[in-house]
Amino acid sequence: MPAADSRRSGYRSALRSRDFRWLMSTELVSTTGGWAYNVALVVFIYERTHSAAWVSAAALSRFLPSLVFSAYGGVIAERFERVRLMIVLNAMGIVLQLGLATVAWQKGAPVLALSLAAVTALVRTPYRSAVAALVPQVVDEADLAAANALNATIDNVVIFLGPAIGAGLLLLGGPALAIAMNAVAFLMAGLGLRRMKARSNPSDVTDGGRSGPLRQVADGFKALVSSASVATFVAFSVLASFVYGTDTVLFVPIARVQLHAGTSGYGYLLAGLGVGGIAGAAVVNKLAARPRLAGAILGGMAVYCLPTALLVVIHQPVVGVLLQAVRGAGTLVVDTLAITALQRSAPKEMVARVFGAFFAVVLGAISLGAVITPVLLRIGLHPAMLVYGVGIPALCLLALPRLVKADRVASVQAAAMAPRVAILERLDLFVRASQSSLERLAGSAIETFASPGTVVVAEGAEADAFYVIEAGDLAVTAVGEGTEPVALRTLGPGAYFGEIGLLGHMPRTATVTASSECRLLRIEGGDFLEALTSLSASPAFLEGARSQLALTHPSRSIEPAEAVVAPAGDDGATTESVSG
Repeated sequence: MPAADSRRSGYRSALRSRDFRWLMSTELVSTTGGWAYNVALVVFIYERTHSAAWVSAAALSRFLPSLVFSAYGGVIAERFERVRLMIVLNAMGIVLQLGLATVAWQKGAPVLALSLAAVTALVRTPYRSAVAALVPQVVDEADLAAANALNATIDNVVIFLGPAIGAGLLLLGGPALAIAMNAVAFLMAGLGLRRMKARSNPSDVTDGGRSGPLRQVADGFKALVSSASVATFVAFSVLASFVYGTDTVLFVPIARVQLHAGTSGYGYLLAGLGVGGIAGAAVVNKLAARPRLAGAILGGMAVYCLPTALLVVIHQPVVGVLLQAVRGAGTLVVDTLAITALQRSAPKEMVARVFGAFFAVVLGAISLGAVITPVLLRIGLHPAMLVYGVGIPALCLLALPRLVKADRVASVQAAAMAPRVAILERLDLFVRASQSSLERLAGSAIETFASPGTVVVAEGAEADAFYVIEAGDLAVTAVGEGTEPVALRTLGPGAYFGEIGLLGHMPRTATVTASSECRLLRIEGGDFLEALTSLSASPAFLEGARSQLALTHPSRSIEPAEAVVAPAGDDGATTESVSG
């Protein structure tokens, strides 16, 4: 990676993207409102019923829809344009939360309140998959891990910020006010999303009508494990989610029996996890940039689990909370590396479905941890803490060979891509590209061969690909607006062609014929345009493209239907550039 890119990559670079700033701002607002609403709903149900069973039902009304329908939520996030879908989901949330606030204000039936809560959770199911699929679309690949860490940091911040705001609103106006403010949060999030310029391309999840809902969901799960190395990272993230599920139960006896902090200690331990997640964001981007990730994954799991075993000999609440902060940093590392690996490897047309499946598995792991822990506690608090604190890291060591293999595969792939990356980085149109962007583009390129006399590109044909010459010479001719073919130039190694038709959304403007044995890199038009979306072309490149088009079609100019837009700067402005 060039020195300039190294300096710019990371959290500040990710936040230079205007769309990413708006996306994260809406996430902060809506997630904070959601946590405040959770507190208000529990308080309202308890005030109306004075029953722990009803309180449990309130938790299930929010959790079960997400668990059951998360995978299909990813399908929905794939089927529709994501930003518009999220705006619509926020609008539906406003209506549902205003209805729930009215029930709370009128002290209505608890079953009606839980029904509205369940429908709200159902409506929000596609939202998280849509966000995960949008993040790699609005930041450069070099900043992807940092962007995911920032997103996770928001989750950690609102763990204690949201309930605190909810408690304050309860004091001011009771559950109805807190729930109504969640409707306001939905409104603010929807308005913020309208400011985003990025838009996704909906996919035909039905595969031309041949695929039903179950098949669409199954495709997401298949893609989730299609790469052995990525599946290994995902497995560790799922295991970390299982441990979090055990925490939701284990924190209660730890707070009361081990730390003598009473029932309020549960909240302190949970807040400690959140604070640790925020602190962990400072290192996760550096870890993600390392060529080998096995050590970071295993280290993250060890940091997340071992403090639980250490708590067996700790009785001071402050020390207990500090240990939870350490654990929070460990789980952030594991989750961020897994999510980043998924975003980089998932097929573009299936990324939301993959995350729908991923979040379904994560929710299932959390549920399993919460169910198993009460059974394990029957043998005693300390044995349960030792099983989770020591047993799980020991179990992770069994996966060390697979992690090492995943690292080795990644290194081999990077070495194989190096020659192609070297060719791409010398092209003037990719002069501002990061190393990770070039590696992704090189991975999508197909090496093709052309014998002398082979027409690689024919004037007037549909523009469907971009070509880079690795070896050999090709002649460029064009009829243009005349009647006879005219020889324009000869292209050699390191030259490229095919960009004018792609960016101008016009037929090929010239014929390119192999003059000798040629070896070419063929990049599909969609991959080429997506790569340029994160760049601003150099003035020399733009002028060269215009000059080439002027030779063959003087009456035409490059007016693409969709301009190539560079990431926003600090002032929020964008640079539009087109090339031929």
